[in-house]
Amino acid sequence: MADSPTSAPTLEHVARIAGARIINATQMPTHVSSISLDSARVEPGGLFAAVPGTRVHGASFAFDSPAAATLTDEAGLALIQKTSDRRPILVVDDVRAVLGDVSAEIYGHPSKQLTVLGVTGTSGKTTTTYLLEKGLMSAGHTTGIIGTTGTRIDGREVPTKLTTPEAPTLQALFASMLAEGVTHVVMEVSSHALSLGRVDGTEFAVAGFTNLSQDHLDFHPTMEDYFAAKARFFDPASSVAGKQSVICVDDEWGERMAEVASAPFTVGTHGQANVSESARRTNVEASGAQSIELTIGTDVFNAHISLPGDFNVANAALATGMAHCAGVDVEKFLSGIESAGVPGRMERIDEGQDFVAVVDYAHKPGAVAAVLNTLRAQVNGRLGVIVGAGGDRDSSKRPLMGAEAVKRADYVIITDDNPRSEDPALIRAAVVDGARAEAEAQDRDVEVVEIASRADAIDALIAWAEPGDAVVVTGKGHEVGQIVGDQVHHFDDREEVRRALGELRAAQRETTEEEQ
Repeated sequence: MADSPTSAPTLEHVARIAGARIINATQMPTHVSSISLDSARVEPGGLFAAVPGTRVHGASFAFDSPAAATLTDEAGLALIQKTSDRRPILVVDDVRAVLGDVSAEIYGHPSKQLTVLGVTGTSGKTTTTYLLEKGLMSAGHTTGIIGTTGTRIDGREVPTKLTTPEAPTLQALFASMLAEGVTHVVMEVSSHALSLGRVDGTEFAVAGFTNLSQDHLDFHPTMEDYFAAKARFFDPASSVAGKQSVICVDDEWGERMAEVASAPFTVGTHGQANVSESARRTNVEASGAQSIELTIGTDVFNAHISLPGDFNVANAALATGMAHCAGVDVEKFLSGIESAGVPGRMERIDEGQDFVAVVDYAHKPGAVAAVLNTLRAQVNGRLGVIVGAGGDRDSSKRPLMGAEAVKRADYVIITDDNPRSEDPALIRAAVVDGARAEAEAQDRDVEVVEIASRADAIDALIAWAEPGDAVVVTGKGHEVGQIVGDQVHHFDDREEVRRALGELRAAQRETTEEEQ
């Protein structure tokens, strides 16, 4: 935020940046020190950005806001002019199209004074940013992080709602981080953020790409559209493209993205030739922790990560490549990633049981497959999984979720996962259909059951497990709420797994005592 009203840009200057015309202009200069999309949170002297909503236009709330002025479109102007409000109004064709640049201008373009590293892709964004945060801090940098599990400034939690915050919130966060001495910011950059302009006005030192698989096809009509949204982050003609692109080329989408970017730093974990950085696993411990070897040019580095799975070798390699491109000391960086853990990502729950219990955020077909492949490689026993699908989201992935589970697990429970406004029974039915069709096609001896209650499903999964087995609850990970209709009910998979394991141990003790 600006230090004082007079150091903040004038409304006239903001209008020039936005290409806006001003209605109700004042004779004296009006300085704008902040901006918000929320009329209830606009600061006195701030600018209210009134955009069309799904139910009502934001300009309907302009009259009651304490803003010094409103930025809106023609429809918003018509609504405000029906009131007695005579404060200045900046009118543009599309508010979101200018919101990023306007927000950056109001907060003094803080990203230009920070080293911002952004990560996009379908899976692995959160884990990669956590690895970056730990590694950067180990290398001596004061670091901020913005993503799915929240925002931190030098390790301190800051509440946010979206994976990538709206442009006004994002630029205000950058300004706060800069004021607190942050030098490096790592953040997840979602396809929604790229499509809706949330990161417009941000200068990225490094843009990283993990992978692409089916997700968000409720928002993007096709996979090509989904890819094109991500490509904005790497296309040198784009205003939000990173100065340096670091791209994992382990899938065909990564190979295509490398063709979009200009002089990309490429990362491969499949033994590809001619990549900028190659990575391979050299050892796996019983816990799933891994030793990896990274080769950048002629330099070879060895690292240890506590995170299991091939995909985390790729995440660690991508994070290291991004740090390298940002000029960070790689040896110091790697010493910090060893202890990195991510809430709800392959998170083991250990209550003394004799089988592996894991909670993971996997909520797309490719992620479910990756998690199950990792567990299958770690245990000699059977594999059980809970899957579900969210309501009001891409419905085409529902049968695929069931199919991917059946391809790999011995016991598949299909349950509810944030049904939102949809009938949960219909969502479950789509997942069940995909699971049973795949079981028939594969001719696998796999048990598929449907249990509506997520808590009951967890109880059943834990009760099924025997010594040497592995069970995983997918879908919610770090989330602590179940969205049913427009209500959010407290529900934490990790808490429920611990409860179920505790009740199992208590029952086992009781049985033992009775036998004695």
